[in-house]
Formats: sequence, C-alpha cells, structure tokens
Amino acid sequence: MAVLLWLLDMSLDSEEGFAAVQDTFETPIFKFIVWVVLAALAYHAVAGIRHLTMDGGVGETLKGGRLGAKLVMVTAVVLFILAGVWVW
Repeated sequence: MAVLLWLLDMSLDSEEGFAAVQDTFETPIFKFIVWVVLAALAYHAVAGIRHLTMDGGVGETLKGGRLGAKLVMVTAVVLFILAGVWVW
C-alpha cells in the first residue's frame, strides 16, 4: 500500500510525474502488484462484511459459519477475477 500511495502522490505532483506513473503501470510486474493489493482488499472487505453480519446474530451456528465461509470464498474469487480483468 505504501508504494501505491507514493505513486498516487507522484501522479498528483506534476504532469511529468503523472506520465511516469502511467509508464510504470504499463509493466506487467506493477499490474500484478496492483492486482494482488486489490485482491487482498476485496477479500478483507468481504470477510469484514461476514463478521459484521455474524455480530448481528446471522450465521452464528456451525452450519451458518461454514456457509458464510464458503460464500466469502466464492465472492472473493469473483472479485479477484473482476479485479484482474480491470487491471489487465
């Protein structure tokens, strides 16, 4: 995340910085890094929503917990794929 924030700062600094960041994001390694960060954030958000619903009393049983875990994984994989399509 620190590298992405640094790149954001650099892109907002000047036109030359923005062009440099655009060139950087054309490399496959940075596209992969951005995809990994987006995937981690997507999983974290989906799992957080699951925990919030469990705090509300939904899915607290063993069966409900297992179903919630499966839903989190399926939703996260779909978001991983969508993030990959968006990045590439």
